[in-house]
Amino acid sequence: MALHYAIYDVFTESRLGGNPLAVVFEADGLGDETMQAIAREFNLSETVFILRPGSAAHSARLRIFTPVHELPFAGHPTVGTAVAIAEARYGESARALDLMQVLEEKIGPVRAAVRLKPGKATFAEFDLPRKPNRLHAHFDRQAIADALSLKATQIGFENHVTSFWSAGVPFVMVPLHDVNAAASVEFDPQRWEQLTPLAEGRLAAAYLYCRGGINHMARFHARMFAPEMGLVEDPATGSAAAALSGAINLFDELVDGHHPILIEQGVEMGRPSFIHLHLDVVDGEITNARIGGHAVKVAEGKLAV
Repeated sequence: MALHYAIYDVFTESRLGGNPLAVVFEADGLGDETMQAIAREFNLSETVFILRPGSAAHSARLRIFTPVHELPFAGHPTVGTAVAIAEARYGESARALDLMQVLEEKIGPVRAAVRLKPGKATFAEFDLPRKPNRLHAHFDRQAIADALSLKATQIGFENHVTSFWSAGVPFVMVPLHDVNAAASVEFDPQRWEQLTPLAEGRLAAAYLYCRGGINHMARFHARMFAPEMGLVEDPATGSAAAALSGAINLFDELVDGHHPILIEQGVEMGRPSFIHLHLDVVDGEITNARIGGHAVKVAEGKLAV
């Protein structure tokens, strides 16, 4: 059996930037073990398998795998797959198109909007299927600093302190003093595994963030390390940006209204990525949140299985 696949760079408008994603089309005949083995073969942060949806009103059902396990939800696979489906169906269109999809993920249905423009990178954004939830955990600032090869004084800024959040995938949010501190990080996975909490069946990954960025448009600069997912470092993490929205709202005490936030990630890896986060706040609570970004196809072919 030969299956069509494509490789997309996600959260970028330029090829060979952003976060690469493998998308396998018409994968209904594959079992769980085969999907996991294919994900290990691609060895990207995530591989998505597109299957027939359970509801005729939905666009597709997705299975998302890291090289070591399946995820219930992830941001860059959602954006990249929404783009891949739209381009496979309408990519030859000579006019701009705005499309709506509903993608079935293990976390639940995810509504995604896609904007196709001839000659331009395709943009997609999705509504968060789950609002960010703060989880209980205690963190020792010096232990975190040691795991990152930083000074304790480089952990935290303003009133931001280390916190624990999930919007489907758990992350420890570690605020760093500035971009220079982020660039100086030398991540120690053994030390991290000794201090990180367990939630939703897995050890939490490290999401490091600070204000500003290399790009003057960025509101936040981020890095993500996830040894439990088989990732040394991830160049763009939509599910972490979803969780970060809770920390931003809590510590920055956002006023009611709409808040567009651009997050840059992957700079230190040479794969700059730009994640568009939009928050609607009413009475101090996030009522709606969306994550979006561009994606560009860099390769395609046939997978023999």
